[in-house]
Amino acid sequence: MQARRVVVTGIGLVTPVGNTTQETWDSLLQGKSGVSRITHFDVDGWPVQIAAEVKGFDPGQYIPQKELRRMDRFTHFAIAAAVQAVEDSGIVIDESNRNEVGVYIGSGIGGLPVIERQYIKLQGSDKPWKKFSPFFIPSLIVNMASGLVSIRFGARGPNSATCTACSTSCHAIGDSFKIIQRGDADAMISGGTEAVISPLTVGGFAAARALSSRNDEPARASRPFDAQRDGFVIGEGCGIIVLEELRSAEKRGAKIYAEVVGYGMSGDAYHITAPSEDGDGPRRVMLNAIRDAGIQPHQVDYINAHGTSTPPGDRIEVLAIRQAFGEHADKLAVSSTKSMTGHLLGAAGGVESAVMAKSIAEQIVHPTINYEFPDPECDLDFVPNESREMAIEYALSNSFGFGGTNAAVLMKRFDG
Repeated sequence: MQARRVVVTGIGLVTPVGNTTQETWDSLLQGKSGVSRITHFDVDGWPVQIAAEVKGFDPGQYIPQKELRRMDRFTHFAIAAAVQAVEDSGIVIDESNRNEVGVYIGSGIGGLPVIERQYIKLQGSDKPWKKFSPFFIPSLIVNMASGLVSIRFGARGPNSATCTACSTSCHAIGDSFKIIQRGDADAMISGGTEAVISPLTVGGFAAARALSSRNDEPARASRPFDAQRDGFVIGEGCGIIVLEELRSAEKRGAKIYAEVVGYGMSGDAYHITAPSEDGDGPRRVMLNAIRDAGIQPHQVDYINAHGTSTPPGDRIEVLAIRQAFGEHADKLAVSSTKSMTGHLLGAAGGVESAVMAKSIAEQIVHPTINYEFPDPECDLDFVPNESREMAIEYALSNSFGFGGTNAAVLMKRFDG
């Protein structure tokens, strides 16, 4: 039996550069940075004082006030982005189709800030058990974003969540693609969400020497592939897309951003945080997605790179691209959304897959900003500092996570 075709019909974004899809897209095309000094907690004296925070977000626009305190911020983001994506798609979820619409939203860390706040409440109490909210556990667990989004829309199809560090939402989207392709659902609300700009998270990543400490120049701190990069900038936000079986989308006259045609997975089996020096895991995951799509490497026009701004990570991703694409690597456009949004951890792949779908639909790619000093070991076309109109038939999005887990999603221009 021929696999069913899957298309993107809706997009929802809450990011450091915009609280809606259009705001985010406009900011990315203009090369705006969302990085600034941390406001979520007092960072005076901290070695890292910058992050890419979501600004001016009002969850009350999407969630009744009495329910807000029952959820953590990462779930607020998920509901907001899911509402945007479903409204954008125009899909109506009712008794006729609710069993065929699923939700698959991941988070790399989940409600860690809730745990921090609860622990602080316990300190000095002679009856700590009285300090707990009945919503403590439900608000922090990773799958609650998927659960509450499914409740919001009455979607009773497959309901799941993934937690694979920075590959999380790329895996969620790829898995959702396969769920629809094999006939287990007709539509999936899929992506990732993250909101962990807190003392524990920033302190932990800083201790691992993973973060940029360019505190005096926040907007210039995230600089993927640039020779002066010194680490990633932690971010927060959410990216959700509606994936839909083609005939279902066409039957209701839905607009189609792009068609999902390939999904790859691989493991490094090398180190808990560092990618292997030979780039083998990233190389194989890209080729796996290309093989799944039934195309050849030279047919890919654009890569939305993992591009975190860490010295080894960017260098090894470039090595892997050269190994996977050979001479065609020099013809690829490669840009990093993280140069503007920072690294949204488990939400990164959701945002970047959504952005890639927009790029295919509008035939334009956003730049890699802060690219000023070429690194001889990072020698691809990174679309430096200015957006570029270009013909895009096939595009690939990469996500690589701690633990050596890799994911890649391949989309193509929809041609009917």
